[in-house]
Amino acid sequence: MSKKQTISRSTRAQLQFPVSRVDRFLRQGHYGQRLSSSAPVFLAGVLEYLTAKILDLAGREAHSNRKMRITPEHVGKVLEKNWHLYRLFEDNANPPDVEKPKKSKK
Repeated sequence: MSKKQTISRSTRAQLQFPVSRVDRFLRQGHYGQRLSSSAPVFLAGVLEYLTAKILDLAGREAHSNRKMRITPEHVGKVLEKNWHLYRLFEDNANPPDVEKPKKSKK
C-alpha cells in the first residue's frame, strides 16, 4: 500500500503564495471569531495578483530607465503614478513620525 501524498492548498488553488501561512496569520491576528476555509485562499490570490501587478509595472519602469534590476525607487514611482495603487497604499506608504532619541552632548 502506498500512501497518497497530500496536495497543499496553494497547489490546489494554483497559487504561488502560501495559503497555509495566510490562514495562520488570519487566525493569529484575531480578525474574526470564525474564518471560512476559502477566506485565506481568496486573500492569498488577491495578494499574489497585487504583487504580480506591482512587479510588472516596476519592471516596465526599470526598463524605461534602461535598468536591468528593479529598485525600491522603481516601485515607489509605480505607486505614485498609478492612482488605484496609490489609494490602496496611501495610509501605509509613509509611516507615522516617530520621535527620534536626541543625541546627548558629553
